[in-house]
Amino acid sequence: MIADLLVRGASVVDGSGGAPVRADVAVVDGVIAAVGHLAGATAAEVVSAPGSLLLPGFIDTHSHTDAVIGQEHVQHALLRQGVTTAITGQDGVSHAGAGADGGAWGSRYFAGINGTAEPAGTLAEYRATLAGALRVNTAHLLPHGSMRYQRAALRERLDTGEVATLRDDVEAGLADGAVGLSTGLHYLPGVHADVDEFVVLAGPLAAAGRPYVTHMRGYEAESAVGLDEVLAIARRSGVGAHISHLHGPAQEILATIERAAEDGLDLTFDSYPYLSGFSLLSVPLLPWDLLRLAPEDLVDRLSRPGALACMPPGWRDAVGQELDRITLAGVPGSPALEGLTLRAAAASLGRDAPAMVLDLIADTAGAVTAVFQQPATSTEDDVRALLRHRGHMSGSDGIFVGGHPHPRAWGTFARYLARHVRDLGDWTWAEAAVHLAAAPGARFGLGGRGRIQPGAPADLVLLDPRTVTDTATYAEPQRLATGIGDVWVGGVRVLRDGELTESRPGSALTWQD
Repeated sequence: MIADLLVRGASVVDGSGGAPVRADVAVVDGVIAAVGHLAGATAAEVVSAPGSLLLPGFIDTHSHTDAVIGQEHVQHALLRQGVTTAITGQDGVSHAGAGADGGAWGSRYFAGINGTAEPAGTLAEYRATLAGALRVNTAHLLPHGSMRYQRAALRERLDTGEVATLRDDVEAGLADGAVGLSTGLHYLPGVHADVDEFVVLAGPLAAAGRPYVTHMRGYEAESAVGLDEVLAIARRSGVGAHISHLHGPAQEILATIERAAEDGLDLTFDSYPYLSGFSLLSVPLLPWDLLRLAPEDLVDRLSRPGALACMPPGWRDAVGQELDRITLAGVPGSPALEGLTLRAAAASLGRDAPAMVLDLIADTAGAVTAVFQQPATSTEDDVRALLRHRGHMSGSDGIFVGGHPHPRAWGTFARYLARHVRDLGDWTWAEAAVHLAAAPGARFGLGGRGRIQPGAPADLVLLDPRTVTDTATYAEPQRLATGIGDVWVGGVRVLRDGELTESRPGSALTWQD
């Protein structure tokens, strides 16, 4: 056999769930051609890898890289963790796949989460902007909130005809290759949609075998509320459901998931291995009557004289309880505040903290973001129990916007491997390949990605099992992971000795049955 790439002597973790086996892997025309003892094979590129593990490229099922995926430092952070495919369009909000008005809304509303970009229109138009620009693959979810905004702006209720039109939009997006539909039920305008609306929109998903992906209406102490809604949609529509960044009291959550499985429902989820979250600063701190406003209207309301005095009774005390629990992550126009707790930021400015919070939100049109500690309902034991469940898949919820973001964007996958495989034994290496690659590849229709077997795309990660680790911390969140030096996408090397190559073989993937 004459191959393009031959990796010799690595312990191959193929994604089947079987134990690692020392073998050679040959790649021809971007596809795995053979796996085994290939003594007579030759190749243009031969890599000798005894002592290393060869795994299928990891798939980040929850990535907020919509507008920044083309940036070098983003691709470097992903590849140093072994991530070769990022699934975008999360939480129902994106600049892509939703039309001009919906895309503009998504870019404006999630500027602090996804970054900003010109509306990409259809999914095909978004894919065209990525052609030849990437070292990694992307796949896109249709963003329900942005699509809804395209049709009805922030109107709370849609009539039957409008829901039918939105259903047609979902069908068109699926025909264009979307790997599912995402919803964000803490965000506008998705928060206004109800189960009846989602059941209608899930019809085309169920018919196409693609998932309904959701940032639920409730997490932590409200997890039961969120789960009940997801299960109602799945029961009534027959759709497979996937819950984004699931966290909270694991015993209760997993009991509900097990009951759903017994009822024949198709339910999976992703999570990240950290005890702090990340969102727009407004989300945990503003009352609902302000959160429901468009960014420009929010700025107007908070900029009026006496805005602070108009906040509801008890609001000042509620903010006071969060002064040491919330750290500013991205503050457009005020980078000196990034990385400071609310208490420290207020002290540095000589400001009253509640007044400062309102001004920061107004001054940034709502784009200011923060890292915040999860409540006591989410513990290390809860995180570990969730990720051990068979329905779990990898997801970083990684955000690359702002000067002091959450370390999960730079560290999630390496942390899975270092802490939860090597140190704690929550997974074997074989199980890690299933959770991080094979299961997501199957769930999102990625054409054999996530497996090392003949005929599968050659997205490959070579790592040192003794040294792979995350180095990103809350104090230094943008530090690259170590222990993964060599990565191939479609059989083309994109990471060599930990550094980016000039090759850009990444694809904007579509659903493949």
